Amino acid sequence: MDEALDTTLDLASRGDQSAWRAIVDQYAPRVYGLLKSQCGDAELAEEIAQSVFCTVAAKLTGHDGYVEQGKFEAWIFRIAVNRLRDEMRRRRRQAVAVDQAALDERPAPSRNGFLPRDDEECLALRAALERLSAADRQIIEYRYIGGLSFKQMADLLDEPLGTVLARQHRALRKLRDLLENSPGDQTAPRPAGKAGTP
Repeated sequence: MDEALDTTLDLASRGDQSAWRAIVDQYAPRVYGLLKSQCGDAELAEEIAQSVFCTVAAKLTGHDGYVEQGKFEAWIFRIAVNRLRDEMRRRRRQAVAVDQAALDERPAPSRNGFLPRDDEECLALRAALERLSAADRQIIEYRYIGGLSFKQMADLLDEPLGTVLARQHRALRKLRDLLENSPGDQTAPRPAGKAGTP
């Protein structure tokens, strides 16, 4: 268990505003980044991130509140992912027919809005990520957008650590292959080096 995190959570649960601010400062950008990369909608990502932190605050200060067991990061990301999934389901149920011509005129949202630049390398990476399966994209987003350790990813996904490591390795290999074989660009970047270290 991370003693510093344990202390911060304890202080926040007792109403310490600086401890709560430290939690928000540390986790809000990562939660927002992960949500935005998965839904491509900055406004929705911000709305859900705010909702997540309201839930965290309520749990930390409630009578039946959160008890730190070394899984806080997995817990907060699970709340975020589940809330996004619920919202997307709700939107699908309430979807109404829309004129296809109007849809065609709208630019497609970028699923990978976390990429800040539109230079050739970023465009190539964005295109390659779009071609990955949802499961492969998810594992890369958790690791590189959410900044989760492999252990935290295993907790979040409820999978053995070895499975998560293997999934990460396969996903990065597929991404590298897509980048190396992208049409007209043999100099596309390889993913940066967290892949081999938990």
